[in-house]
Amino acid sequence: MADNSKEDLVQLVKRIADYLTIKLSSLFSLSLDSLDSQSIVALAGLALAILFTWNLLRTPSGPQRRQPERQTPIPSSSGLSTYSNANLTSAEDSRVHNVIDELFQPIKPTLGQVVRQKLIDGRKVTCRLLGVILEETSPEELQKQATVRSSVLEVLLEITKFCDLYLMERVLDDESERNVLLALEDAGVFTSGGLVKDKVLFCSIENGRTSFVRQLEPDWHIESSFEIVSQLARFIKYQLHISPIKPERVAANVFSSPSLEQFFGCV
Repeated sequence: MADNSKEDLVQLVKRIADYLTIKLSSLFSLSLDSLDSQSIVALAGLALAILFTWNLLRTPSGPQRRQPERQTPIPSSSGLSTYSNANLTSAEDSRVHNVIDELFQPIKPTLGQVVRQKLIDGRKVTCRLLGVILEETSPEELQKQATVRSSVLEVLLEITKFCDLYLMERVLDDESERNVLLALEDAGVFTSGGLVKDKVLFCSIENGRTSFVRQLEPDWHIESSFEIVSQLARFIKYQLHISPIKPERVAANVFSSPSLEQFFGCV
């Protein structure tokens, strides 16, 4: 009797291992950096799932009473026994699969994970302000006010956590600079610890941004000007062109999106 229980346990563990191989193959195709706390908890629960499943399967459905031994005729054919064993194995497999499937429900990645994956673990990022971070789209508007786009703020803060971020823009006067810095400060961009005012760069001519980017040599540059994107395509590893209308692709290393937040799936 003990030998049969032991054999049943071995077979169950083998079936669980086979099914887990399929599930884990997809999970471990991700990098360890992409695992969040929920994924780690799921992995830790696998051992518990095996024990839980085995206990569930071998627990009798009702109280067992010791019956007196009686001689019963042995069927001449083993067909009925084979059919019953097959049904039992199928039922056990189904219950095992159900338990494991519950542990491997798809987990939505966090915004931080999406940012790192989309930026391909780039460590330095440069980004234009007008039309990307700010509501305003021209230097003339900055003379009156500057407004940080609320929809982009969460993404911007996540980028500052993982990347060395530099913001840049062409301005017409000192008042425009003050308006931009005040808007960023009011939005809480400088309180996250990843961005300081010294990393907000201003220039007086449009091509000044090109010079800034060439000097900083970032992994990514985020830009709304098609001309500047074209100029930098052969110098910068990756670029993100922000444009409301999908433009012609400049090069294989240039991506496009209607907005920064849409590129990271936040809309």
